[in-house]
Amino acid sequence: MAKILRVPATVFSRSFARYQDEALSEKIIEVTSHGRVIGGYLSASELEHYKSLKRREREVLIVGELDEDTISDIENAQYGVAPK
Repeated sequence: MAKILRVPATVFSRSFARYQDEALSEKIIEVTSHGRVIGGYLSASELEHYKSLKRREREVLIVGELDEDTISDIENAQYGVAPK
């Protein structure tokens, strides 16, 4: 799991260059305001990991609403083989 550093928004904005460098080692910087997380800054590697996870999210399909192409894709799918 990535190490997370919490920084108040005012400090983050005043010292952005520092935290930009810090993200290389810390991976994730949570930006807070009044004790609540209001955003974050990710290292490039963490951003790629996030994008990878987003691509792998599942979509909910209702069987009765599937078109013929989708049904065909499901019928021809192979377990453990990523779609092309």
